[in-house]
Amino acid sequence: MTTYGGPPAFGSFPAPVERLIVQFSKLPGIGRKSAQRLAFFVLTLSESEAAEFGEAVAAAKRDTRLCETCMNITDVSPCAVCRNDKRDRALVCVVSMPQDVAAVERTREYKGLYHVLHGVISPMSGKSPDDVEIASLLARVQKGGVAEVILATDPDTEGDTTALYIARLLAPHPVRVTRLAYGIPIGGRLEYSDETTLLRSLEGRREL
Repeated sequence: MTTYGGPPAFGSFPAPVERLIVQFSKLPGIGRKSAQRLAFFVLTLSESEAAEFGEAVAAAKRDTRLCETCMNITDVSPCAVCRNDKRDRALVCVVSMPQDVAAVERTREYKGLYHVLHGVISPMSGKSPDDVEIASLLARVQKGGVAEVILATDPDTEGDTTALYIARLLAPHPVRVTRLAYGIPIGGRLEYSDETTLLRSLEGRREL
């Protein structure tokens, strides 16, 4: 395994290392110091390990797509959940991001389908309803067969705004619209919620 003794005592990092640091610093929650640690860890990898790491990143980008039905990330469309005949197709849980699907699935109790918005309405961030997958959700409901839409966006200002906007759009349609109960703390993130809290939120959902 290749080893690296660390950065030079004086001056900036070599250009290839600095470029790697910059790329790592673009990751969510990764500051400059964390990016440096990750970059120098990569430098300890062997050539084959580094190549495998790079290929995993490239393959994840190259070989994934959005499910044509629920907009979740998948390698085959429709995704495994949408193809599962044992799921309740009349029940659709609307979440903000793909990782939220995994969070709800950990409860092992939810048996319906999903719809992933890929964001929330956020005027401060310049995200309008047209920037998230709301139109595809509406089209899905209009096709028929959906009896209930569970709005499972995060319980914060942007999540609530998005949920209320969707509820208003769905009001003219013969579909029950519910919101997760606040077992999830205000300002919390769905993906970080434990299974019991999520299950209670699902069970205690209310109509909007």
